[in-house]
Amino acid sequence: MIYEINTKQKLPITKQRAWEFLSDPKNLQEIMPDDMGFEILSGADRKMFTGQLLQYNVTPLPGFNTKWVTEITHVEEPNYFVDIQLYGPYALWHHKHFIHEIEGGVEVEDLVHYKLPLGALGRLMHPLVVKPKLNKIFKAREAKMIEKFGHFENQNK
Repeated sequence: MIYEINTKQKLPITKQRAWEFLSDPKNLQEIMPDDMGFEILSGADRKMFTGQLLQYNVTPLPGFNTKWVTEITHVEEPNYFVDIQLYGPYALWHHKHFIHEIEGGVEVEDLVHYKLPLGALGRLMHPLVVKPKLNKIFKAREAKMIEKFGHFENQNK
């Protein structure tokens, strides 16, 4: 089974500022939850480009440390980029990052399609462990983005 996560966050910054921050692989470490033990090992030493490989150490669950290798497969500056997992904890990971210009700032959208390994055991673990963990990661990222860029105030109030 392929699962989907779709999150959207409005930020009071320009599209260019959002692109500069989100497309710099080094900044991923800044917006990951502290308890993930997220560490960039290689590939973040230059501006994002199609074909770029990024290697990380990550601890998605206590006591479970793994390497994660992603490839940037598409880059359309300043609108979106796509990364896929080549090696890591998922059977499939396809993550699209969109930046939409809106009145008063941008809307950042993440669309992730993923599949778990281990067949029936993976499907059993999804609602119990994996989905809550992914929701926690995206909520933490949202909070860190607000901390960095501020709250979006609706201009039509």
